[in-house]
Amino acid sequence: MIENKVVVITGAGSGIGAATATLLAERGAKVVLGARSKDRLDALAAKIGATSLPTDVRKAGDVANLVRLARERHGRLDVFVGNAGVGPISPLDALRVDDWDTMIDVNIKGVLHGIAAALPVFREQGFGQFVHTASTAAYRTVPAMAVYAATKTAVRTISEGLRQEAGKDLRVSVVSPGIVYTGFIDGIPDPAVRAGLTETRDAVAIPPEAIARAIAFAIEQPADVDVNEIVVRPTAQA
Repeated sequence: MIENKVVVITGAGSGIGAATATLLAERGAKVVLGARSKDRLDALAAKIGATSLPTDVRKAGDVANLVRLARERHGRLDVFVGNAGVGPISPLDALRVDDWDTMIDVNIKGVLHGIAAALPVFREQGFGQFVHTASTAAYRTVPAMAVYAATKTAVRTISEGLRQEAGKDLRVSVVSPGIVYTGFIDGIPDPAVRAGLTETRDAVAIPPEAIARAIAFAIEQPADVDVNEIVVRPTAQA
């Protein structure tokens, strides 16, 4: 059941995060949104009746404040959706070290900061669920995506370790999207890589709502059912 569950979502300002927030709110969840863009957050929160707080997942304190807000407003936390992610991909020869650091800080450390904020709450409550957004890049590495794929592989590895340590009361789910029609490509600095992925996206991408439904599926299972991994990609994606 999703109705009345208290769900924190990072990276909620657009794309998969916004689609997930919208779907869960429609199904009766009490949604708490976090993202860097205050304007987007405020607009979405007003639209779906959610609570929001500007959040940079690179900062552990921001994520802790988001979890604290959920508990203050709703008295508990049922699900933490660690969805924030970036992908300024490029060939390693480009030596875009700052972009590598950003992907590590957001995609890996952001997930760890979510665990640090929510895990003690879940332990205290005796229940809770993590849902982490990874990528099909965690299963298959291609040129220009070495660092991005490494960060998403790390998300899978960390999540599996968390699942094994979680015990019988906590659930851990990983949802790995393929090519989704979002603003992901807008952040790619390499013109050739961006052009190639834009062509592929326009040809085969699925909407973010498809990933939102997968996340909802993991959440709505009964407490004794833990959906550990879901891969959702376009039928036409290689």
